[in-house]
Amino acid sequence: MSAVAVVGAGPTGTCLVERICANAPELLSWPSLDIHVIDPYPPGGGRIWRERQPGLLWMNSVAADVTLFTDESVQCEGPIRPGPSLADWLGRDPGLFAPRPVQNAYLSHVFQHAVRTAPRGVRVHTHATRALDLADVPGGQAVTLENGRTIEVDAVILAQGHGDVTPTGEERSLAALAAGGVGGGLRYLPTGYAADLDLDGIPAGEPVIVRGMGLAFVDLMVLLTSGRGGRFVREYDEELVYLPSGREPLLHVGSRRGVPYHSKTGYPVRGARPPVPRFLTAKALGEGPWNFRRDVWPLVRKELAFAYYHELITAHPQRSRMGWEEFQEAFAAEEWGSLAMRRLIRRAVPRHLDRLDFDRLDRPLEKIRFGDSAGLQKWMHGYLTADLDRRSDPAHSADHAMILGLLSVYGVLAELGVSDPGFHGFFSYIASGPPGPRLEELRALARAGVVTFLGADLQVGHRDGRWRAQSPSVPGGVEATTLIEARLPAPSVSRAVDPLITALRDRGEVDESAGLLKVRPADRRLLDRSDVPHPRRFAFGPWVVGGRATAGFARPGFNAPLFRHADALARIVLSETVATQVSHVA
Repeated sequence: MSAVAVVGAGPTGTCLVERICANAPELLSWPSLDIHVIDPYPPGGGRIWRERQPGLLWMNSVAADVTLFTDESVQCEGPIRPGPSLADWLGRDPGLFAPRPVQNAYLSHVFQHAVRTAPRGVRVHTHATRALDLADVPGGQAVTLENGRTIEVDAVILAQGHGDVTPTGEERSLAALAAGGVGGGLRYLPTGYAADLDLDGIPAGEPVIVRGMGLAFVDLMVLLTSGRGGRFVREYDEELVYLPSGREPLLHVGSRRGVPYHSKTGYPVRGARPPVPRFLTAKALGEGPWNFRRDVWPLVRKELAFAYYHELITAHPQRSRMGWEEFQEAFAAEEWGSLAMRRLIRRAVPRHLDRLDFDRLDRPLEKIRFGDSAGLQKWMHGYLTADLDRRSDPAHSADHAMILGLLSVYGVLAELGVSDPGFHGFFSYIASGPPGPRLEELRALARAGVVTFLGADLQVGHRDGRWRAQSPSVPGGVEATTLIEARLPAPSVSRAVDPLITALRDRGEVDESAGLLKVRPADRRLLDRSDVPHPRRFAFGPWVVGGRATAGFARPGFNAPLFRHADALARIVLSETVATQVSHVA
């Protein structure tokens, strides 16, 4: 008998269980395998996608773009076992942004389907507890569980997904200020998932400083407005209007960029899918190590521009003076950012607004200054309106092509084991923003005076017993007794609170790079502090070097990295069980 442990029962662990079951008949010398899935939360959704969270919180992908089943597009060695996307499973609008408890039901279905269809001799055991430690034993690993049990297995895969961390030094300092009660009544909420935060203590009608304008802010905004009884209605001209309940706080929000993530695109590409990857390849990068900004980022930009202009020129030829074949030949020959490249784009694309400007796209408030807050609020209203219009108008389908380019880049970087927080932030800002209706709600909240924008490069300090926030975008600032960090905690092995990671870290049996668990890219074996790979310990998911490309849900028909990498890892892990079987027979 052979056994494998998967620590973590969320989407990542569920995908691994499905791939192990799918590959077991081919790779096991006889069909006898126990799969132990360890997680205190029910399998499928795990903690982040658990059933018990407000239905007001939505997914940030449309139902048609979410699947946990392989399809014919997936290039992997293991068998393809197709199944329904979230939209197909629900039998509803493909453009639906499903509530998160609904996604939990879908993920639970996927897990149970994998268990029910497991081949004969393969048994899946769930353990509703935490893994506390690992130890080497003859022929495998001993997994110590919080419920007092110890399980012996041939190999272990860490697939915990997003985990909690201890506060940063700045967060501890701010929390100490609030706890010290200087001036009386200070409140501080550090980084975290909105569904996990205790928001009851935030008073109605008082100003609250919010730092962060990404997805965590959108969730927070929803819970503190609609979640407190406010309603959105449409006027006769279809303009969305917010009707306050009187229980809302007054949210003053800013961030590094000073603007929210771009909303989701409401259209596909009109032409053929862009032929990427083209420039960001292992051959083009050469041997590492690489400096991301110097070596990788120019190729990333060239790849994204290639995808963008492919769609613009082929699907909207009236907006170009050059055919695609001529353009792509000249484009391939020039370095991104060179004078020759800029001249080529100006010659091919006559309208300035049709040209891709990464700096303007990434930092729209850069070097813009307003005389007062009213000027900034007016500009932000126009910015939100323009973003909503652009993301709903197929005339801008080149934007969606660039997003497909971003997905391709993410996959290549994952294959190479390259990770960069700056690129991850840019990707999230462009491609992982909220549903369009959420930005429309934000605009309505701003009109109602519930949300006030503070600008870019937000700085928060403490003065005279109050928090004070200010931005170079506008003179003055705002004071409040409550400060909320509307951001998710950055991955950090050194600050992890997961007892298993903590135990391995303290003994030097795992190490980190840019906060992520270090693994050998070729097979995702855990590396210790001496960079020695462990033969029977693996790690997979968003907390792992090269794993961020597998963090989001897979899109049907897109050869998703999640499936390719999970399948490859499942086959490697099963090979360990085969080796164990052979040694036992010998």
